[in-house]
Amino acid sequence: MTPDDREVLSPTSYIRSHIRTVPDWPAAGVMFRDITPLLANPRVFRVLIDQFVHRYFDVRPAAIAGLDARGFIIGSVVAYELNVGFVPIRKKGKLPFTTVEETYELEYGSATVEMHVDAVRPGDRVVLIDDLIATGGTMMAGKKLLDRLGAEVIEGAAIVDLPELGGSRKLRDGGLPLFTLVDFDGH
Repeated sequence: MTPDDREVLSPTSYIRSHIRTVPDWPAAGVMFRDITPLLANPRVFRVLIDQFVHRYFDVRPAAIAGLDARGFIIGSVVAYELNVGFVPIRKKGKLPFTTVEETYELEYGSATVEMHVDAVRPGDRVVLIDDLIATGGTMMAGKKLLDRLGAEVIEGAAIVDLPELGGSRKLRDGGLPLFTLVDFDGH
């Protein structure tokens, strides 16, 4: 096959074609959208990262904040490419220094995320990134942490949005502009 014989896909279609759907995981009825094939293929990974880098290149955020854990993978590479800092927002109990924390509701129970108190400075412009938006709880908790420390969250970003679960609507209604690459119906 020559390069001229290959089907030309838009970057988002190309990315979408490499997201694996795993039925009934982690529970019956759930269609899990697995991004690990995006990470395993160097060409697809480059196309994925470039979508975010090109979006934020002229915006020049002070930092990229990534949500535990897959947001770390995407966010740290985007931060590196933009030559800005990376801020990890972790599950409770994983950071060694003084932290601020935010608890949010899950379908069954709650969870807490934290970040270091000195991770951002007042006025820092930050992009908040994760792999997927479902109910929006984790990303909203991350936004609240950044807001509490005086940062300006200029946008939330994710590879996948599951709009039927209402998270993206909740985040936008909460004042967070969003950028996502791929939408999937269902959950």
